[in-house]
Amino acid sequence: MSFRAIPPIQCLVTFETLARLRSATRTADELCVTVSAVSHRVRQLEAHIGFRLFARSDFALTAEGAAYLAQVRTGLGALQHLPVRRDGEPPTRLKVALTPTFARTHVLPRLETFRTAYPEVELTLQVSIPLLDVIGEDADLEVRFGPGGYTDREYRLAATGEVTPACSPGYLAENGPFTGFRTLAEVSQARFVRSPLEPWSTWFSACGLSLPEPDSGAQCNDLGLVYDAAAAGFGVALVRLDMGAAWFDSGRLLRLSTRSVPSPNANYICWKPGTMERWECAAFVDWLVQGAGVPASQEISKPA
Repeated sequence: MSFRAIPPIQCLVTFETLARLRSATRTADELCVTVSAVSHRVRQLEAHIGFRLFARSDFALTAEGAAYLAQVRTGLGALQHLPVRRDGEPPTRLKVALTPTFARTHVLPRLETFRTAYPEVELTLQVSIPLLDVIGEDADLEVRFGPGGYTDREYRLAATGEVTPACSPGYLAENGPFTGFRTLAEVSQARFVRSPLEPWSTWFSACGLSLPEPDSGAQCNDLGLVYDAAAAGFGVALVRLDMGAAWFDSGRLLRLSTRSVPSPNANYICWKPGTMERWECAAFVDWLVQGAGVPASQEISKPA
């Protein structure tokens, strides 16, 4: 007996609940998922069975949807709380390339919520190199860190950030005090931790300082390494408030200014045109963007 024709049980439950309540918000509340998860599960079910279930935005059923609902309710009533067999059904695979520090600070701490909402998705995470947009092998989705404006991908903003200068308690005790780290005298006496990912010109310009990019001091090509180097006493680093929160909260880094300024770079979730036709890709993008606090209404940017 083959079970490949049976849709995932959570899709059937979501469909029945939405048809009964006729409200995506109430359905999400009843099932303890997000509204976007409701939408993606219905979309997944429609892709599986090959026809539309709802005719309008008020969740009125199509004729096929009404007939299918009767079958679903009969099936769910028979199943009740028995486990669902899925023998032989291939998993839905999704491969995502992530920059290292973004993965550690924005994705991994919340990953359990994605697994709970979409247990049928077999997720593979791999590392991409920031700014160079290089990944080890092809991925369905990739997070890029940079200025945006990509010409080879569609993309959405995943997380913005502001930066502020920070150093270790030991470095501050040895080289401080600093009173805002905004004058030429204070900046000139500091050792810098540098990275092409977060140029110091951002801070210098905001402070009205006409200084070139530092050409000496420790240099790292990953933001997490930048923060670790500063925490180890190598000097002052420009630290993003979002990505550097763990370093600040633990006391490994101390802010040298109450001021923060927007970074010229941000994290973008990118994909090849046509990828959003796959429900699992659209679901991950929505989950990632909403979890980072970016408005869900933002438009997808198209390649130039």
